[in-house]
Amino acid sequence: MSTMNEQIIEFSETIRPYLRRDGGDFEFIKFEDGIVYIKMLGNCSHCSSATVTLSYIEDMMCEEIPGVIGVEEL
Repeated sequence: MSTMNEQIIEFSETIRPYLRRDGGDFEFIKFEDGIVYIKMLGNCSHCSSATVTLSYIEDMMCEEIPGVIGVEEL
C-alpha cells in the first residue's frame, strides 16, 4: 500500500501531459488535512485560465484519490 503522498505523485503524472503540451505544469508541495497543495509552473503560473486548470486538477484528484477533499495553490 502506498502512502498518500505517493498516490498523489503517481496520479499527478497522469494529469501532467495535458498541461505540458501547452507549456504548463505543477509541483506537488504537500498534503495536509485532506488538502493537496500545489504550485503552478510554466505557462500555468500566469495563464488567465489557471483557476479553471486548478479546478480540473482538484476535480480529478478528489474523484480518484480517497482522502483528498481539495486542491489549493500556494
